[in-house]
Amino acid sequence: MIARISGILIQKSVTHCVVDVHGTGYRIIVPLSTFYELPKEDQPVVLHVHTHVREDAISLYGFHTREEREVFQMMISVSGIGPKLAVNILSGIAAGELVRAVTEEDLKRLTGIPGVGKKTAERMILELKDKAAKLVRDDVTVCTVAVKTGDQVKEDALSALVNLGYKGSAVKDVVDRIMREAPETPSLDQLLKQALRTLAG
Repeated sequence: MIARISGILIQKSVTHCVVDVHGTGYRIIVPLSTFYELPKEDQPVVLHVHTHVREDAISLYGFHTREEREVFQMMISVSGIGPKLAVNILSGIAAGELVRAVTEEDLKRLTGIPGVGKKTAERMILELKDKAAKLVRDDVTVCTVAVKTGDQVKEDALSALVNLGYKGSAVKDVVDRIMREAPETPSLDQLLKQALRTLAG
């Protein structure tokens, strides 16, 4: 199983990246929190990887830190949560905040994450509370930083929010309003965080 990849970043988007390792390109699915941390294309990159094997496919999921990968692996142990939903969850909430929401049994915060309904949130609390409590003691945190400007910020934000399950029309209205009201062009990180807060109500 692949657990770590080190190579040259040759392509990136808000949902995945491609890393060249000695002439072989590995397509790696990433959450937004990891996307924020990716370097520019053609630069070296290291990702901590979870290898997901099915009968018909092998998929790689990449993370900026080992701790974030650990939270991802913790989530896919919950009945009804697969890798795709787990990535979406980590795109809508920082790993450390997710762990705290589980330990504090914060249903409101958990159900505010796209794709997480009440039953899923209740299962997360029931099945993960003890594991999450250990991670809290280990102080799991994830920092996100992004630097982008202009139309690309808006385009990436719209794509990311639609991939998270929000409707295109609602997303466009929210993003347009934030861009219009901002005193200066926000970074992708800032735009997504503000949009997620607005969409979550």
